[in-house]
Amino acid sequence: MRALQFSEYGAASVLEVADMPEPHAGPGRIRVAVKASGVTPADCYLRSGRFRDMMPLRLPHVLGVDAAGVVDEVGPGVTGVRPGDEVFGIIDLAERGGANAEYAVLAAWAPKPDALSWEQAGAAANIETATRALDRLKVTVGTTLLIEGAAGGVGTVAIQLAAARGAHVFGTASARNHAFVAGLGATPTTYGPGLGERVTDLAPDGVDVVLDCAGSGSLPDLVDLAGSPDRVITVADLNAAKYGVHLSRSAGPGADPQAVEGLAAAAALAQQGRFTVPVAAAFTLENAAAAHQLSETGHARGKIVLTL
Repeated sequence: MRALQFSEYGAASVLEVADMPEPHAGPGRIRVAVKASGVTPADCYLRSGRFRDMMPLRLPHVLGVDAAGVVDEVGPGVTGVRPGDEVFGIIDLAERGGANAEYAVLAAWAPKPDALSWEQAGAAANIETATRALDRLKVTVGTTLLIEGAAGGVGTVAIQLAAARGAHVFGTASARNHAFVAGLGATPTTYGPGLGERVTDLAPDGVDVVLDCAGSGSLPDLVDLAGSPDRVITVADLNAAKYGVHLSRSAGPGADPQAVEGLAAAAALAQQGRFTVPVAAAFTLENAAAAHQLSETGHARGKIVLTL
């Protein structure tokens, strides 16, 4: 099969599409013929070597943690799914083999809703990440939540999932993305200097919790806004511990349990017309370097996807 891999750490130019042996579904797993697969900032961190100490890899490494496709193998012990079913889901990061490939082995999945295209359904990792963070922040009815980096892949998903829980959501984004963020269910404001004053004007009673999806170095200001570091979670800032903030991730030392139940919940919301996945751009597998370069700008509006 064709798969996106890298054999040395470096810039996006180290990516290559190579022929590799097909993976197969073991116990508790399914294999899909991939239609679309996501690109996340974590993929770029892995490729660049930024995660080298936290998550050492055996090279060459196949990238990608989420995929949408058609089931073609069902492993022992798996029920409720059969070949031909359309699903979306995530891999087990502890297992060798990524999802940016013609075939991917999924460890958690849900039926793909008709309301989401293949490209949109390739966002399972963003759904899991957002659900995991919202759960840890205990976001529920009446919670006031600020999302830093609300127009990105995780932010756009987190807005909708938090709103579905009954939270009041505020989100930072560039001025050109304010209408976009508002359309997803958040009250927008601009990031950067003066954020505290702007948020106070919008939410005079303050915010209960903060989710940082940007990793832009704003954690000190976000802690001040929340009133305590334990009311802030980041999914993007590797300096979190310096400020007493929890860095939520699903693999490596100190990882949080994956919130895989979020996949089915998002699918149900999509069928109700209450959830969608904005796609920033879709690239072919062979053009994955451009996808990584777009991700690294930090200005992608929504999910970046590779199509097969």
